[in-house]
Amino acid sequence: MIVVDANVISCFYLSSAYSELAEQLFIKTSSWSAPMLWRSEFRNVLSFYVRKEIITLQDAIEIFEAAESLLLQNEYEINSIQVLKLSQKSGCSAYDCEFVNLAQDLNVPLVTMDKKVLYSFQGTAVTIEEYIGKY
Repeated sequence: MIVVDANVISCFYLSSAYSELAEQLFIKTSSWSAPMLWRSEFRNVLSFYVRKEIITLQDAIEIFEAAESLLLQNEYEINSIQVLKLSQKSGCSAYDCEFVNLAQDLNVPLVTMDKKVLYSFQGTAVTIEEYIGKY
């Protein structure tokens, strides 16, 4: 199992320069987990794609339902105190620290492309490429 952030989920479901890597990640480890926050962040990405007419509303609905199925049983509530402590210590957003907190609680890597998170949480966060090559 790994924790993935909303950017990785987005790359897996939406066409981008990182889509192929996200697919390789899924082939390597298909058990993905995330804090409940992933839903709001991913809905925001999908709504942006709909507004820019990159995808249709129906596409967005279907993509979200597919992502929900993938993460079903692997969504978690997060300890707010821990998130605030991580955010204060690192300078990262509370949103980002929810993913970090979950990875630390589950004792699994957080796979992300967020440079600040990667720098601040070197023992927890890894890039897609690092995870594919290392684990």
